[in-house]
Formats: sequence, structure tokens, C-alpha cells
Amino acid sequence: MNRGQSLPPSPSRGSAPPLSAPQRAPLADQVIATLRQQIASGQWPVGSRIPTEPELVEQLGVARNTVREAVRALAHNGLLDIRQGSGTYVLATSELAGVMHRRFAGTDLRHVAELRSALETAGARLAARRRTDADLAQLDGLLARREAAWESGEVERFIDADQSLHMGVVAASRNEVFSALYADLAEVLRAFLRHDVGETLRPEGYMDHSRLLEAIRAQDAEAASHEAASHTAEWSRGAL
Repeated sequence: MNRGQSLPPSPSRGSAPPLSAPQRAPLADQVIATLRQQIASGQWPVGSRIPTEPELVEQLGVARNTVREAVRALAHNGLLDIRQGSGTYVLATSELAGVMHRRFAGTDLRHVAELRSALETAGARLAARRRTDADLAQLDGLLARREAAWESGEVERFIDADQSLHMGVVAASRNEVFSALYADLAEVLRAFLRHDVGETLRPEGYMDHSRLLEAIRAQDAEAASHEAASHTAEWSRGAL
């Protein structure tokens, strides 16, 4: 080495090696993330059929094999159900919801009713204590939707509206863990409700939910808890 030529600086002891440029996620992973977001946001509700493979190819601008790989991955994780000759349907809103659905499919309906009672009774009690004016407006809209669905006589429409109202009550509890757990169990609870309602809406099966909302509006935790318990008690008896 020539006199006066400086040496390159030596790395200091314990210094981290230089970071390489961040690697772009594989295209299939990007498509999986996009489809998962569509499901989690409710844009593709549980039970709905997602766009066909050619439609997804056009929407996402990726190859057919990439779409197929992403759909199969989400089906493996329990979010989608691929039905040959019919299409691909949303089965759950998250991987955990899919696990819950598979784990408790076919379980004793009485046990599901008891679980729903525990969650909704506690959720109603907390909602009465913590609800906001925005929550009340949301619940009023959900109740009106439930009433309209009942009047329509359409079973699936009513089940959707009824479950949305109960989910709204739990959301008004302002307990993120409660809300997330209820959402992850939604398809398990929905399966029970579908069994309880049956194939047609019967007048004797109607349950007034306006008193529950009035108790929440009045911030009467005991009354709200009592109303929620009375609803689930009827479901429990129906399961026996």
C-alpha cells in the first residue's frame, strides 16, 4: 500500500451489518392480503360468493395461477369455501373465525346457546354503561333493519339483521376483546340462530328487542342485562 493511502474504516465491534434493500412480498401474498381485506371489511360478507376467477384476474391485474394460489390459501385457512360447480363463498371473516367454525361445527346447540347468553348478557350490561350517542343512532338503525327484515318474511335477511343488531350491542360495550371474540364466533352463533329460526319466520318466534335498546339508552345496566338474558333463555329452550 502506498504511503499516505488511507485504509477503509473498520466496522466497530458489535455494529450491525448493513441492511439489504427490503424484499417485495411475493405477488401471491399481496393478493392474499387484498382478498383478506375485502373479507374482513365486510365488502364480501360471510355466506356471499366472491367474484369468479376471471373477474379477480381482471380486477387485480395478475395471472390466473396467482389468483388460484391465493384463493386456495384462504380456503385452507378457513376463510373461503370452494364449491365445485357453484363458486367460492366466504366462510369466515378471519383465520381465527375459520378455526372456530371448524372446531365447533356440530357441537351441542345448548352449549352454543349458553355461550351466546354469556356473551350477550355481559355485552348488554357494559353497553348500557358505556354507550355513546353515536352507538344509540347505530343501534336504532340496526333495530329498524331487523324489523323490516322480519316483515319481509325472508329468513336469511332476518338472520343477517338480527345478528347485526346483537353485534352492534356488543360493539357498544366498548370492549375490543369482547367485540373481536363475538365476531370470531359469529358463524358458530349464526348456525345456531339459523337452526332456531327454521325455514320460515313464525309469529310465535318473534322476540321484541326494543326494550333492550331502551334499557341501553337509559343506561340501565340491570335492565339491559335482564332483556339480553331473556332472549337467550328462549334460544336455550328451543335447543333442548
